[in-house]
Amino acid sequence: MTILSEKLFRPLLFIFFAGSMSIGCKKLDQQPQATANKAAVFGSKAGLDLYTNSFYNILPTTSAIIRGDAMSDYLARTTVPDFIRPGAFSPQQSSGWSWSDLRNINYFIQNCTDPAVSQPVRENYIGLARFFRGWFYFEKLKRFGDVPWINRPFDVDDPGLYAGRDPRTLIVDSIMADLDYAASHITTTDNSRSLITRYTALAFKSRVCLFEGTFRKYHTEYNLQGSADTLLTAAAEAAEQVMTNGGFALNTAGGTDKAYRNLFNSQAIIPAEIILANLVDPTLAIYNDANWYLTSSTYGDRLSFTRTFINTYLNIDGTPFTNEAGYSTMTFPQEVKNRDMRLQQTIRMGNYTRANGGVQQAAPPVFSYTYTGYQPIKLTMDDASMDGGSRNTNSLPLIRYAEVLLNYAEAKGELGTLTDEDWNNTIGALRRRAGITGNTSTKPLVADPYLKANYFPDISDPVLLEIRRERGIELALEGFRFYDIVRWKRGPLMEQVWNGFYVPALDQAMDLNEDGVLDVLFYQEKPAATIPGVTYVNVAETIKNGANPQRLSGNTSGELTWLTNVKRTWDDKFYLFPIPENDRQVNPKLGQNPGW
Repeated sequence: MTILSEKLFRPLLFIFFAGSMSIGCKKLDQQPQATANKAAVFGSKAGLDLYTNSFYNILPTTSAIIRGDAMSDYLARTTVPDFIRPGAFSPQQSSGWSWSDLRNINYFIQNCTDPAVSQPVRENYIGLARFFRGWFYFEKLKRFGDVPWINRPFDVDDPGLYAGRDPRTLIVDSIMADLDYAASHITTTDNSRSLITRYTALAFKSRVCLFEGTFRKYHTEYNLQGSADTLLTAAAEAAEQVMTNGGFALNTAGGTDKAYRNLFNSQAIIPAEIILANLVDPTLAIYNDANWYLTSSTYGDRLSFTRTFINTYLNIDGTPFTNEAGYSTMTFPQEVKNRDMRLQQTIRMGNYTRANGGVQQAAPPVFSYTYTGYQPIKLTMDDASMDGGSRNTNSLPLIRYAEVLLNYAEAKGELGTLTDEDWNNTIGALRRRAGITGNTSTKPLVADPYLKANYFPDISDPVLLEIRRERGIELALEGFRFYDIVRWKRGPLMEQVWNGFYVPALDQAMDLNEDGVLDVLFYQEKPAATIPGVTYVNVAETIKNGANPQRLSGNTSGELTWLTNVKRTWDDKFYLFPIPENDRQVNPKLGQNPGW
């Protein structure tokens, strides 16, 4: 039985520890009690093992993974998130100030002292607890910035319950101490990729250090730039330990047209590349809802990639697609040809098919779902029987070796120490796995003007630009994008137009996968006679209920656009979420984040 099968030990552990832990206090959601016999838990390896299983509840569920990029710059969706609509989000709507998981961890660390269990065994489990404390606090740091640092289980009369917040420097230093301890003391080995090992801790440390190092470098308003390089160096060193000693490798099984997506659409994880995963288990009726969320016109957010982002996928020869003459007016079937092979493993295009009633059928983008024409498939399974309800049987990664390579490359790139060998072993390796045949062995020398103009106008280093391109493509839909934007201080990207593929003219049916079957037609006045099987999309300026959210950029031709009638405005206060108002009322010492 695996630990990360959607947290299946949670009910058992809640009952087991109800006598010693209860959750729900004013500031920290906790009212501790200590009536159970601790020796029953802390006096044996089996007890420690059972207790620490509860920590895995902290990790994202499959549902959270699938929805991780729902608020990002490169995905259009049914509605604009309240967070970036002017005046729609306030401390009254904020959430995430929950601390019950932390008490569970701190209680364990404080009480894991029974000499009946050998010291190395106890240190292994304490290392595990400290890994999860690091994970817990990293999520709080990203969301709120300064938070209280708490390293002990509070009693109800503890004055620390109503203390103020500690600075992010203390929080980061404390996270680093926890992760270093975890990497030094965890002895667990695991081929299921559902348990925490020392390499999980090191991979996660590379993520944390890269985030904070770049945050401090680009958020100069904090005056912490002087410590950025120390964190970036730590990110590179942690990643290098995983690369050198972890025994991981990029998956290449299946070839360049399947190896990438195979990491996301099968029940059996690929241990060579996946470091930590959330596993499904059909024998225990544990599934996920990726197909339902990413194919339903009513259940999910109808996530659709923007054309601005799709343009960043390189040609198969390694040259920028946006260097092509006339790229901006290429139709969908033209623009997706001869591109980075990850494109066909991320969206519906070309000869993509799905099983329907046991029959493989062509499956071009469906405009009852997609707003832009770029319909995601990366996390789904190619079986229509899974499209309604939680029926997916594919496990989903939480940490991949590919991310470690990206963390290493970016940290070294930010430090200015990335060599050609480093490039070849990281970005070059990822591109070769994607079938790119151009030069992947040496660093780029020319900055891509498209990336500068549309994404990073303040970055002139071609190495950093290409690393950021690669990160966006390789980790698409895996929940990294919003906080990458945060740490790079590129919040205005959230205002980008939600654009789709190019439509050359109204009233002309389009064959999106060139199989000889017409798929979609865009109109302003629907024709009296319609073509069977064709989806008709109204792009008139107004519709019955007012302004039409689906338009063409040139009115009668041009790129599809979605929801340009709903204002999205970035404010620098959005780099942090506000402290929830209810929690501030309970403890005024918490204060509030700037601008909120």
